[in-house]
Amino acid sequence: MNGKVVVITGASGGIGAAAATAIARRGGSVVLVARREVELRAVADDIGEHALPVVADATNRADVRRVVGAALKRFDHVDVWVNNVGRGITRMPSQLTDDDIDDMMRVNIKSVLYGVQEILPHFKERGSGHIINVSSMLGRMPMATFRSAYNGAKHFLNAFTWNLREELREAQPGIAVSLVSPGVVATEFGKNAAHGGPDSRSLPNAQEVGPVGEVIAWIIETRKPDVYTFPGAKVVVTKFLSQLGEDPVM
Repeated sequence: MNGKVVVITGASGGIGAAAATAIARRGGSVVLVARREVELRAVADDIGEHALPVVADATNRADVRRVVGAALKRFDHVDVWVNNVGRGITRMPSQLTDDDIDDMMRVNIKSVLYGVQEILPHFKERGSGHIINVSSMLGRMPMATFRSAYNGAKHFLNAFTWNLREELREAQPGIAVSLVSPGVVATEFGKNAAHGGPDSRSLPNAQEVGPVGEVIAWIIETRKPDVYTFPGAKVVVTKFLSQLGEDPVM
């Protein structure tokens, strides 16, 4: 990890801040991106001289382009880009509005699209790089009905990530694309969901955020393509999917 420069969006708290701390502890430098300036600078201060806070909105392409420029000006290169911005929603499928869908796509998909498209030219020029997209187990098994549009956005994100990996596999073999799928994490995610909702920190079996940050740091070191954040998660997803659909009787 020594010498690696990692850009992390959504880094003013939660998973983003935990990942930044874990990366810096391993000797990496971090570019911290978020809209909340006070919280962002507090995370940067905790990390120290190897952190660069950049106040920006990851759902605005011009802001994302500015982040790339700031990172290159300070560190001369970027090794890893972590798309971590995301927002949940509390609304049943039959109650969703146009604005609900637009908001979920803007925050959970467009922030990723802009990050990927703005950093790829730099990665291609260097012949190396690593994109990490933070998804959710709900992107594999849409079991939380009240998170309907969020579930759909994360399924979209998973498909986009897999397709991007295939696009780059032969043409740009030095660029890795990883997907990380946390379960419920003890952050303010639920509290900040559109239309309110249960605080994720109060839910049973919520995973502490520190270990999730450590998993992201481990993905950077190993370049693993597809990772869950807690033991047994793959079994849970496989069991859920095995209940869906039946072969046709011909």
